[in-house]
Amino acid sequence: MKLPLHWLGVLPFAAFVVLFLFMPTMKIVIGAFQRPDGSFTLANIAGLFTPSIMAAYWISIKISLASAILGCLIGFGVAAAVVLGGLPQWIRGPLLTFSGVASNFAGVPLAFAFLATLGPVGMLTVFLKTQIGIDLRLLGFNLLSFWGLTITYLFFQIPLMVLIITPALDGLKREWREAASILGATNTQYWRLVAFPILLPSILGTIALLFANAFGAVATAIALTGSSLNIVPILLFAQIRGDVLGDPHLGYALAFGMIVVTGLANGLYIWMRARSERWMK
Repeated sequence: MKLPLHWLGVLPFAAFVVLFLFMPTMKIVIGAFQRPDGSFTLANIAGLFTPSIMAAYWISIKISLASAILGCLIGFGVAAAVVLGGLPQWIRGPLLTFSGVASNFAGVPLAFAFLATLGPVGMLTVFLKTQIGIDLRLLGFNLLSFWGLTITYLFFQIPLMVLIITPALDGLKREWREAASILGATNTQYWRLVAFPILLPSILGTIALLFANAFGAVATAIALTGSSLNIVPILLFAQIRGDVLGDPHLGYALAFGMIVVTGLANGLYIWMRARSERWMK
């Protein structure tokens, strides 16, 4: 059977997905249930329930939740100010363009930017200490910590929230507000009884997506904190980098656990987005 020509444009993308997404994922899943000699075992999965690994997962989940919730709140405020507030419309284009770039700015460049700004000898840290007399270290702030990594993640979490929630805010029909006003509803009642219930699936779905985005961030965490913070991406890196104490198959199990967590979060996002789209049609 001859392949239709319009399918040819999809072939490079399909090959990319198979080679760099599907096959590595299958290698991780299979490796998580194998011994070094290739035989089947559940010992690697059982090893995930050791106290140190469970603690790493818990810290990763807390960082991901904190950055997702804060990113959702701040990003929603920014998007609402542009779409529904009184900000000039010319701000919208540059804001969305910046959000598209910033939401993909991560890894070593992002870690370096925050170290150069808020690190122990960062520009802002030194300025506050020498010029204003505020010592961030004495106040308890440390960039190489839970809240330091959370703040770093916000740099790409907030723009991602802006990009996702802006179409949902655009979908709020003017007729709904007018109908609520005619029926005597105040602005607070409109948001509490009409707008917020409609936007809730989009907001919850975006929180799930931001959670998965932060939970799977590897390069930024390693470049920023090294081994000073016991989170899953750093523990995974230590297991598969090939040193004497490393266990690649336990690393596969760690990666498999990350796939399960992020898969559940992304599945929740897709389900919530489908629910919200029914209201916007």
